[in-house]
Amino acid sequence: MNRRSFLSASALTLPASSLLAQENKPAADPIIRPKSSRPVLLSCKLGMIARDEKDAAGKVVKQFSINERLLMAAEAGFDGVDFDEAGSFTPEQARAAVKETGVFVHNAINHTHWGVRLTDPKQETRDKARANMDHCIRVSHAAGGSAILIVVGKGEDGPAEEIEERCRQEIKKSIPLAASLGQRILFENVWNKMMYDHDQPPEQSADRFIKFVDSFNSPWVGMYYDIGNHWKYGQPGAWLRAFGPRAVKLDVKGFSRKKNEFVDITSADDDVPWAEVRHALQDIGFAGWATAEVGGGDVKRLAVVREQMQKAFGV
Repeated sequence: MNRRSFLSASALTLPASSLLAQENKPAADPIIRPKSSRPVLLSCKLGMIARDEKDAAGKVVKQFSINERLLMAAEAGFDGVDFDEAGSFTPEQARAAVKETGVFVHNAINHTHWGVRLTDPKQETRDKARANMDHCIRVSHAAGGSAILIVVGKGEDGPAEEIEERCRQEIKKSIPLAASLGQRILFENVWNKMMYDHDQPPEQSADRFIKFVDSFNSPWVGMYYDIGNHWKYGQPGAWLRAFGPRAVKLDVKGFSRKKNEFVDITSADDDVPWAEVRHALQDIGFAGWATAEVGGGDVKRLAVVREQMQKAFGV
């Protein structure tokens, strides 16, 4: 008996239940990939995507589902989405949305980190903040992402050394979970009066951010560097070179030092030195996600933002 005949005969001896199970076995989940393999991948925040459609009088005529919103980002030409509404979804819901739409999700955020903080004096509040962070880790993993973004706290919560140690200890508790699921915990530089001098002039250094990241001595901790946020306080090229591999992902805004306000990326008022940003990214060998964090809207508006990002990064 040759091999083919043997296998055919063997199949006939299988119980009917086994054959039925094989026939009804669900197909493997599709592998969702970004649209591009460029060194700099372009993303928008989920929160930028319109939640509804209004008529001329401003009345809501349609509510968009999570799937519809993800597909709007894809239609606008983005490579993926940063799931910054993670607190509103379960890991299962996030996974289903990615599977059903084929839109890549690279990160998760829960904006409660501003109000429920890792630097809060009350341990019960810090416990809640860490639970929220752990939820984001699970959402990002389920969606196929690689990291979460957190704001570590607020300077008003106490002396610098004290509040930094508070959030450091809470973050350390979550590193094993992050490592087990292959997720980076990334800190965003924001105007929270931590690791920089809020009321001082520009040309500050990134040294305190670097010291804080390095204090964890962990490959699972890094920076989600917001270029526009700290153009007010320092040179982005210098900061990127100082961060080096600590800069894992980028947030992207336009900012005008002259007007002291956020503006559209690469607009006439945007004086962020984007050419210097590009050179610095090349110098540190950056490869990863750059995510817009600006005013969003429908597909037309999202496409404008994507085009602005392409101009900023030369992609």
